[in-house]
Amino acid sequence: MTAKLFILHENEEWIKPLIAALTEHDIPHEQWNLSDGVIDLTEDPPPGVFYSRMSASSHTRDHGNTPGFGMAILNWLERHGRIVVNGTKALQLELSKAEQHTELQKMNIRTPKTIIVLGKDRLVAAAEKYFPTGSFITKHNRGGKGLGVHLFHSVTDLAAYVEGPEFELPYDGITLLQQYIKSPDQHITRVEFINNKPLYSMRVSTASGFELCPAEACALDPNKFLISTEVKAPSDLIRSYQRLLESNDINIAGIEFIKDSEGNIYTYDINTTTNYNKSAENKAGATSGIESQVAYFKHLIEQVKAA
Repeated sequence: MTAKLFILHENEEWIKPLIAALTEHDIPHEQWNLSDGVIDLTEDPPPGVFYSRMSASSHTRDHGNTPGFGMAILNWLERHGRIVVNGTKALQLELSKAEQHTELQKMNIRTPKTIIVLGKDRLVAAAEKYFPTGSFITKHNRGGKGLGVHLFHSVTDLAAYVEGPEFELPYDGITLLQQYIKSPDQHITRVEFINNKPLYSMRVSTASGFELCPAEACALDPNKFLISTEVKAPSDLIRSYQRLLESNDINIAGIEFIKDSEGNIYTYDINTTTNYNKSAENKAGATSGIESQVAYFKHLIEQVKAA
């Protein structure tokens, strides 16, 4: 049986490194750009492995309806028993930070206190009720790229923002109010997983803001990213992450946590469209994330051929 890797996406810029590596290794592949398209759901899908790169931030590229289209296609693929890397459950979490919070809590993983608010009108009242003193942050429920992430040190500051010209209404209308966890040295840690195995951890500086996309296409300072080939996270936390990924059929992901001044770890983000920073990997002498993906996909394609 012939088989190939199908890459489902809506942003070609983010998959260029993967396409280059697949081509270099002579691994047959095909792109399905779901920013538009036509799929006959009464037909059987082609044989192969299907990798979903559906992103929560697609609406920032005028592809707001793509995740819904992608979800229908992923359901079709799964119903026909195709091997899907990051399928429907992964996409469901990708599109909702509220659902990520719930899944993390289900696994008894410590998270920041989180409140969800629909619309604009009740944001200030909710902050007054749940964060009357101290600092807190806002986030878009359907986020990515640091969308809607702002730090506030008082409810008064939030009120000024909500009534000001810079206020951003989330794509799905849901804003998260979240406990602000202050890192004593202004960094977070991101652990990368491929095939439910930790690849490496990456220390990311938050000194210049909350947009922490490691992809070179995001054009952030590569010095923000410091990779450790020895995963810098407690082993029991890594096992909890692995249980979460397994229970949600997530094969490739980056999970982010922050540590406060007392050493408490709070996990706050599951990224199922993870990107890698080649410069940071080379500097650390770390295993390439893209090369590790290629090896994983090659193994899955061989499984399909042998079936």
